[in-house]
Amino acid sequence: MSTTVGYARVSRREQSSAAQEAELRVAGAARVFVDHGESSRVLERPQWVACLDYLRPGDTLLVRRLDRIAGSEKMAIETINDLHDRGINIKSLTEPEIDTTTPMGRALFGIVAVFAQLRVDTIRDNTRRGLEHARAQGRIGGRPSVMTPDRTAAAVRMRAQGASLAYIGRVLGVGASSVSRALARADAPRPR
Repeated sequence: MSTTVGYARVSRREQSSAAQEAELRVAGAARVFVDHGESSRVLERPQWVACLDYLRPGDTLLVRRLDRIAGSEKMAIETINDLHDRGINIKSLTEPEIDTTTPMGRALFGIVAVFAQLRVDTIRDNTRRGLEHARAQGRIGGRPSVMTPDRTAAAVRMRAQGASLAYIGRVLGVGASSVSRALARADAPRPR
């Protein structure tokens, strides 16, 4: 026998989830799992994990909006695909196109998934081409190092006097790992 299971989430602990819970119960949820103070970008939310464990093939997961379960489009598509692979339907109360219990809902989701994957692939390809172009121009991506030449020189002097990486980091106002990387670069032989 299939069951309709609700999932609700509020971002802050002081927020009330009562309205979401009531909507889900009125729409037919036999049980509602609720996370308080949890971000939708975190997969390991306690009640979300419990909800996923509770769901069985043939069940329907009911949410008020898709952003309750996923913090990004990619995460939403992966979640819906995972549920689909497990034989679990998903239905959104405020987004009628998200209803995999109907043939039209499944078809629309398939189309949305294709376009979302195309978007992800396009972003990845544009990023790769941008990085290749920057390298060809002699630029390297990433944040500039916090270890300026002056800080590196000071770190080399302190290390020569036996100071620990943690101590050097505290004195220079940077992390010990930044000091370690800078010292490794300073010790590396220069190309001739």
